[in-house]
Amino acid sequence: MSDGTAKAAKPAALTPDICVIGAGGNGVALAIAAAAFGVPVVLVERGAMGGDSGPLATRALIEIGARAQALRDAARFGLAAAEPQPNPALIHAHVQRALATDRANHTAERLATLGITVIRGEARFTSRSTVIVDGRPIKARRFVVATGARVAPVAIAGLDAVPVLHEAELAGLTRLPERPIVLGGSGAALAQALRRLGCGATLVAPEGLLAGHDQEAATILRRRLLREGLELHENGTPLRAERSRSGLRLVLATPSGETIVEGSHLLVCSPRLPEIDNLDLDLAGIRWDVSGIAVDRGLRTSNRRVHVLGACAGGAATARSDRAGDDHVGLLLRSILFRQPVKIDPRSEPGISWSQPQVASLGLPEAEARAAAGTIRVLRWPFSENAAAQAAGETEGFVKAVVDRKGHILGVTIVGEHAGELIAPWCMAMRAGLGLGDIAGLPLPAISRSDASRRAALSFHATLTTRPGLRRLIGFLRRFG
Repeated sequence: MSDGTAKAAKPAALTPDICVIGAGGNGVALAIAAAAFGVPVVLVERGAMGGDSGPLATRALIEIGARAQALRDAARFGLAAAEPQPNPALIHAHVQRALATDRANHTAERLATLGITVIRGEARFTSRSTVIVDGRPIKARRFVVATGARVAPVAIAGLDAVPVLHEAELAGLTRLPERPIVLGGSGAALAQALRRLGCGATLVAPEGLLAGHDQEAATILRRRLLREGLELHENGTPLRAERSRSGLRLVLATPSGETIVEGSHLLVCSPRLPEIDNLDLDLAGIRWDVSGIAVDRGLRTSNRRVHVLGACAGGAATARSDRAGDDHVGLLLRSILFRQPVKIDPRSEPGISWSQPQVASLGLPEAEARAAAGTIRVLRWPFSENAAAQAAGETEGFVKAVVDRKGHILGVTIVGEHAGELIAPWCMAMRAGLGLGDIAGLPLPAISRSDASRRAALSFHATLTTRPGLRRLIGFLRRFG
């Protein structure tokens, strides 16, 4: 007998070839590329399309800060120097334009025109082959988790009582903080930009400046930051935050006792944690830990239906915290669509500080390479010997390559203008298993900064000129004209 009520029909399950969970940069790129091949794709996102806007807003502020510093330094080039007058409203407008251009490529409407089905809501695994989003099941042949990472909470007593900002909030600021305390060595570029824009910025780096990078490069950056008037506190552990009339006081524990740093806001640039807590991965038979979802070198999880890319990938894909990018999207497309074997190599993914000078590195720093390989050679070419750097008046820094005795590349550090671009050939060489000879043989533009990389590689053969046997061979061959 009916009770007069009708049960709502359960929504039909979606059955795409690929279900991508997370519409950040990597997730959207994978979905678009797969759809271009005619593959049915469902893209699930619970928040803003395009992911976290914080890194792009930070990069925009860094670029504005560089322009401001160029005005101050104009006298070096025979031009009239001027103290920049920042306009907060116009700075905010520039940041918003950069974000708007990026968002335009990630709208649900645009993705729908490309044949991608966009589902808004929280995705949870209910079995090894099913994800449910707001009651709607998705049974895909392959799942790709691309949920990214979130800012790790900072355990400092009194933090909830002081004005705190996070990188994700920079995009919405209509006024720059007057005296920001930037917490975290990875925030060096942001702290420098704020100082250049007239803020009384302080950088607190508990783990040291540019931890994980070559410390010779960190020394060059440290000198620049101090020269520009940035207050820097390294290797001090934050104990507590206290509210003050002007904003806050941050108390640090240092070898010499407690140190007090005062500012108007605390801008937290802490490490990130993989955003995987709500996926119910255990129900899908997927292993995970604090580093992220465990994957093999093919980015596949313990559930063969499920792959992972980007910052939420752990296991064999665990990478440095300042990783500037990866090639996960291309590798997964080759694996999923064309069944080609692929292998990731986090060592060839560069870490970059977008400070000025920029610092870019990949592979092993010199100290770690020496401990791992024993006998190594360190090749370097200073930008003071580079014609393009001399012409630009920016000769600080160097290209340093750490290699074994056979010339295999173990690690590379570049510190200088445009280091983030100059590291690219070295990334390719490490990924492709190329050697120093390939870098030395690159046809590079004349009077370019990139020539410093070629010069560093060529220096590997400098010792050959002193070998008696080789000199005798050359002398013998000269007899034949």
